[in-house]
Amino acid sequence: MSLQRVALAGAAGYLLGTIPSADLATRLASRSDVDLRVTGSGNPGAANAAKVLGNRWGAAVLVADLAKGVAAGFAGRAVAGDLGAYAAATAAVAGHIAPVWNGFRGGKGIATSAGTCLAVFPAYFGFDLAVAAIGAAGSRNAERATQLSAVGFTTAATVWWLADLPNRWGPRPSAALPAFAAATSAMILAKFATARRTARP
Repeated sequence: MSLQRVALAGAAGYLLGTIPSADLATRLASRSDVDLRVTGSGNPGAANAAKVLGNRWGAAVLVADLAKGVAAGFAGRAVAGDLGAYAAATAAVAGHIAPVWNGFRGGKGIATSAGTCLAVFPAYFGFDLAVAAIGAAGSRNAERATQLSAVGFTTAATVWWLADLPNRWGPRPSAALPAFAAATSAMILAKFATARRTARP
């Protein structure tokens, strides 16, 4: 597979990730100038959309962000095979967190990351949800829950690659799988750290 095709897959994944789900929901729901980046928690994601716009809109944003990740993984695989799937999935999370159209001010990437997991690491998807839920219930702190989930995600990806375990409908595990898990986890945790430092008192 040529590097050009892998790069094209990555570009497609990034563009899918930049689709402004929360902004579109805000325009449809409020018909006003509400900006989730300066309202509520300041994060243009599903949780803040639910807080500001209502649970129905929050759920819609969640589904849309998940769908972006799924679409990116499958599109990348169609363009450049297994490596393209991992490249596009990683880029989709980057696109959600740092969309060029909004001054690189995006969401935290959790839902989009879950969508990419469903597309390229479906064998772990159920575990991913369980680890995140356990972490959230135990710590009541989203950042700590995400840290726990990131460790589990990256560790599992490494095990799946080294043991060559079955991956359901996803691409065959390779070194690109733990690279994808580590890269997306690092981006999400960096976004949490940035949000914490800039949080309004």
